[in-house]
Amino acid sequence: MGRTLANKKEIVADLKQLLNKSSLAIVIDYEGLSVSQISDLRNRMRPTGTVCKRTKNTLMRIAVEEDTQWQPMTQYLQDSSVFLLVEEELKDAIKAYEDFQKATKKTKIRGGVLEGQALTVDEIKALKELPSKQELMARIAGGINSIATGLAVGVNQVPTKLGRGINQVPSSLARALQQVSQKEESSDSGDS
Repeated sequence: MGRTLANKKEIVADLKQLLNKSSLAIVIDYEGLSVSQISDLRNRMRPTGTVCKRTKNTLMRIAVEEDTQWQPMTQYLQDSSVFLLVEEELKDAIKAYEDFQKATKKTKIRGGVLEGQALTVDEIKALKELPSKQELMARIAGGINSIATGLAVGVNQVPTKLGRGINQVPSSLARALQQVSQKEESSDSGDS
């Protein structure tokens, strides 16, 4: 028995919702995979925050036709397709797929879409070389920390180089901050 129109609309709505959460979509030719192998692929992708969706190309085409971010995917919609919809961990998702592909040797990537741009197989593989979200956050935190450390070291070195006491600049800074704070408090109490 075929799907009803209402059922197809529900599938398209679900696809749109999944795409809205995703940052990368990879289209895979899965011809020749058994049900257990597709289940294995889903299980491998799940820990990476990736949804492995098998649906008709026609339904995916309807889901992306009005969304410019995902429209480039239409060029990959042919034959038997599985869609890997990746939320954040691009690198981990691509590695998990490649591990699956090495084990089965039955699938291949047709292409993908990232931020409205169609990606070739080589471009998708190149995404593995990008730092992960955690690595980027660690780099940013390290950069922020180095600025604060540099400021603290610089403040402590200025008085020494000027031949003054070590505590003069930090204590001057503290007095200036206290005066600004007191001034704001007095203006706030005068407003009421």
